Amino acid sequence: MFFQFVIFQGFRCPRNRASPFRIFLATIMNNITDIHYGPLPADSPYVKPFRFHYTQNGKQKSWDLLKVHDSVSIVIFNVTRRKLVFVKQFRPAVYHGIISGDGVEPGSIDMKKYPPEIAVTMELCAGIIDKPISIVEIAREEILEECGYDVPVDRIEQIIRYRSGVGTSGAEQTLFYTEVTDADKVSTAGGGVDDEIIDVVEYDIEEARQLTAKGTVITSPPSFLFGLMWFLANRAPKDA
Repeated sequence: MFFQFVIFQGFRCPRNRASPFRIFLATIMNNITDIHYGPLPADSPYVKPFRFHYTQNGKQKSWDLLKVHDSVSIVIFNVTRRKLVFVKQFRPAVYHGIISGDGVEPGSIDMKKYPPEIAVTMELCAGIIDKPISIVEIAREEILEECGYDVPVDRIEQIIRYRSGVGTSGAEQTLFYTEVTDADKVSTAGGGVDDEIIDVVEYDIEEARQLTAKGTVITSPPSFLFGLMWFLANRAPKDA
């Protein structure tokens, strides 16, 4: 059965990136309460489940699928300070995956054993394609809304297109790359829009390289690791 994962928080984050803000942001991001599941509405604008029927080599088969939006993701490198720019946010799907894997149901969650921060992921700046504009314009909007850098589309390079969720959705994601400077930063932008709570974090190249080391356990999607490894192989300064 498909369901919605519902949380109530009601906070809005300030825009500055001062150290006290990072503490404040972590506090509100992890202020998760009243977790419960519900059936997925038929008019969900994000996920539409259905069954795909087909015949392969004379045998009838079926597969349960999800129709979701295609998306963009962007590797962002700040050349002023030689830092990679990532985002962190609470992901209900990750939290559900962790607690359900341990057989825990809503109503019996030990929030000390399963604090919300276990589902805070580190990701590339990204977003769904849900507007009738070019995908590079979608990427530009996400860079501004999530990370606070205002860059023109001619500085956003399309790298590769690939399929994600090949067992469930087969949605297409397009990876972009852009180099930004401190001069591109907009003080009133970044951190998400509406009720999003997004933490913008920066890693120097060696710190980022350690995220790909053998034996590393990281709460990030494959697209993050792919984008990071692409950067290290193709765009990282040779002296880094």
